[in-house]
Amino acid sequence: MVLVRGAVVALVASGALLAACSADRPLGPTVGDVFGSGRPASGAGQTGIGVNAFLWRATLDTLSFMPLANADPWGGVINYDWYTDPQTPNERFKATVFILDTRLRADALNVTVTKEVRDATGGWIGAPVAAQTETDLENAILTKARQLNLQNAG
Repeated sequence: MVLVRGAVVALVASGALLAACSADRPLGPTVGDVFGSGRPASGAGQTGIGVNAFLWRATLDTLSFMPLANADPWGGVINYDWYTDPQTPNERFKATVFILDTRLRADALNVTVTKEVRDATGGWIGAPVAAQTETDLENAILTKARQLNLQNAG
C-alpha cells in the first residue's frame, strides 16, 4: 500500500514539475498546480520544496544511516528502505516520514516505523514496534531541525 501511494505521489509530483517547467513562472508548483484549483497556495511566490526545509534536512540527516528509498519534497514524504543493524541481524526496520507543514512545529512531523524479524525458517515476518521508537525518532528530528534553524538565524 505504501509503495502504491509513493508511486502515485511521485507521478503527481513529476507531472507538476513538468507543468511548472513549461510555464513562464518560477519553478515550484503550488497546491493549485498539482490539484488544478487554479489558485495559489498560501505562501505563493516561494520556490523550492513544499514543506519546512529545516524538518526536511533534519530528517535526511537524522536517518542517514538508513537507505533512502525515495523522497518527495513537494508532498513531504521520505521513504527509507530496510535497515538491519549489524548488532541485531535477525531484525530489520524501515521508516516513512511525513512532513505536514511549512512551519517548524512538532505536529508537522509524523514518523512511522515497520519492523520485521526472522522466523525459524529464515523468512521475515512482521513484528510490533515499540511506540516510543517513533516518538524518539520524531524528537531527534525535531531537535536537529531546531538546531538548523538556530544556525540559520545566527
